[in-house]
Amino acid sequence: MGNAIGLVMTGGGARGAYQAGVLKRIGEIKRVQTHGNPFPIIEGASAGAINGCSLAAGSDDFALVTKVLARLWSELRPSDIFRCDVLSQTRNSLTWILDLSFGGVIGGGNAHSLLDATPLRHFLSTHLNCDQIQENIKRGHLYALAISATNYSSGKGYLFIQGMKGHPMWNRSRRVTLATKITVEHICASAAIPLIFQPVRLETARGTAFFGDGCVRLQQPLSPIIRLGAKKVFAIGVRGRHLEHQEEAADQRDPSLAQVLGILFNVMFLDHLATDIEHLERLNQLLSSGQISQSGIEGCEKMRPLTSFLITPSVDLSQLAEEHQRDMPYLIQYFVNSLGRDATACSDLMSYLLFTSKYTSALIDIGYNDASNRIDEIESFLYSSEGDIEEPLVSGVGTGRSRQAGSLVKWTSSLGRSAGNP
Repeated sequence: MGNAIGLVMTGGGARGAYQAGVLKRIGEIKRVQTHGNPFPIIEGASAGAINGCSLAAGSDDFALVTKVLARLWSELRPSDIFRCDVLSQTRNSLTWILDLSFGGVIGGGNAHSLLDATPLRHFLSTHLNCDQIQENIKRGHLYALAISATNYSSGKGYLFIQGMKGHPMWNRSRRVTLATKITVEHICASAAIPLIFQPVRLETARGTAFFGDGCVRLQQPLSPIIRLGAKKVFAIGVRGRHLEHQEEAADQRDPSLAQVLGILFNVMFLDHLATDIEHLERLNQLLSSGQISQSGIEGCEKMRPLTSFLITPSVDLSQLAEEHQRDMPYLIQYFVNSLGRDATACSDLMSYLLFTSKYTSALIDIGYNDASNRIDEIESFLYSSEGDIEEPLVSGVGTGRSRQAGSLVKWTSSLGRSAGNP
């Protein structure tokens, strides 16, 4: 597949708007506008699955879909993602109270999540034409799309792949790989944040089960994209780069439930990608120095050097969320604040749930500016020094040196049903 570039986007709830900002700026690169989608392989988990499927479904017009994707994120309302009305919140709260107080007597297990994410399914169905993914694969605009979800019955991570005939397949002890047509249900399952959004029922080749967020079991987020044949990896993270060197805060108070949940989400959504990139760079150094042979260790698969590019927020998104908490509907704000002693204690948790236009617009601007500040690096990575763009992997897919990958999607509310549909 030549120098196929793989795009990796992990989760982060509302933080996914940052990814949209980065992609929008990449879509403005002249060579991207001229030669089309530079990312034949796309992998997403959680919010990254939403953005990845959007790109895949619109990969016939990368420049356009990145603009539309950013606009939809900027216009997002909490009611587009979860129910915010008094009746729904009251019913959900009563269910939790009954389970926790009297579940041992009258039978529990009725509370499935803190919020009802049913509106997300309607929003995606309205704006995303998943049928266009296969059409773009058929026409050569995309090689493969992979999204992750976690099976709550077996505890295994599932990787759903839709790609060209003959694409790689593999299975590991705690990882199941299935070739399937990806639908809105798969996306909702991948984006179902544990405890916050309810599990999603999926019918698979291995049976029917309930699935949740893909980041739960995705401890090596680069692995799927590499196994699918990517020679270079472009990753968009949602963890502020300055947090790696942040001083420990001296707080003698017991942590609130909101703080604990925020830390758990940070571990699940933010840490694995950076760690995997560091691991990849270390392996590259060992391969380059000859300390490890490319033939690999006996009994293991052959290894090869891979270039990578990681772009992450230049600001603390939790701190930004703290500034925008009052934009949330009062009932949701009241509910989240009840889990913590103050706005600061809730900021990490709120940064994943703030699906408000002011917050997502701010994230888009940050992503756009971060990409602009590194646009020469990005373009150099996307298009190698080998001169002109290489022959595409398949018709319509540009390749080249890149640390970022992507693909397009048709959002029907803005673009109508794709003109590429038969």
